Amino acid sequence: MVLYNVNKQEMTEIQEEVFTNEKELQTLIETNLDILFNLKFVSTEFSVDNFRLDTVAYDEETKSFVIIEYKKGKRFSVIDQGYAYLNTLVAHKGEFVLSYNEQYPDQIKRINDIEWSQTRIIFVANDYTSYQFGAINNPDLPIDLVKVQNYKNGLMNVEMLAKTTVKQNITANHKKEDINRKGLSKEIKVYTEEEHVAKGSEEIQELYEELKELILSWDSAIQIKPVKLYNSFKLKRNIVDIHIQKKALKIWINLKYGELHDPEHTARNVSETGHWGNGDYEILMKDNQNIEYIASLIKQSWRYHKHENKQKS
Repeated sequence: MVLYNVNKQEMTEIQEEVFTNEKELQTLIETNLDILFNLKFVSTEFSVDNFRLDTVAYDEETKSFVIIEYKKGKRFSVIDQGYAYLNTLVAHKGEFVLSYNEQYPDQIKRINDIEWSQTRIIFVANDYTSYQFGAINNPDLPIDLVKVQNYKNGLMNVEMLAKTTVKQNITANHKKEDINRKGLSKEIKVYTEEEHVAKGSEEIQELYEELKELILSWDSAIQIKPVKLYNSFKLKRNIVDIHIQKKALKIWINLKYGELHDPEHTARNVSETGHWGNGDYEILMKDNQNIEYIASLIKQSWRYHKHENKQKS
């Protein structure tokens, strides 16, 4: 990526300034975890077993812990180190919960409050080799790579490298877990959009794809993040969460009660009711008869969170 400073018609390349050490990058990321990754800081330099984890964070949406590791060079194995740290985390659950409770004594959690299956690790570095990216380029692995480039004039580019590998064809003699997850605790699971969609009837699957196409047409920055119970459509924060049922889509629009303009009263107020998704509005969608109107309600959430991101940037 090359950045330029434009002064009238003259363009000058902005020079990259690589971080001099991992700690400098670590401090910057930890201070801005909410803005960058929508995560809560839990601990720095966390010692457990024979390891020292750079950053431990917590994802409120998935109710799970996230490990963040910072790398200055390219000589490290994302798979070996990633699996070792993830396995250590699920083997020492009590220590991580204790650290969270010490950091947030007013939000006490117990081991059973955590979704351990959603545990993941993020590597943060200036660049990666094609081998490193290829090793984790599978949506079934709980490992993400983030590329951070620092420039003069106080500019920085932070990019989550998108996984593009299509699910592999598995022969009769090889299970997918043996190919992709050998050495990783079976307790950790990455959920996929496809497995959620498969729970619906053929008609509901088509309805989901139709609504999905509408949502993605608004903004190329919208990403789909599958979690345990639903597929979320998000920018930095969730716009809408969709749970696929056999005969319906259950939709949660991520706006606080009172922020949604809904003249047809299609959305139900769930601000004081237990529900899975984010936001105070829930819709049960069984067919496409009202799809344009429902999409217009979801679009209000997209506009809100798009504007929120611009204000923070």
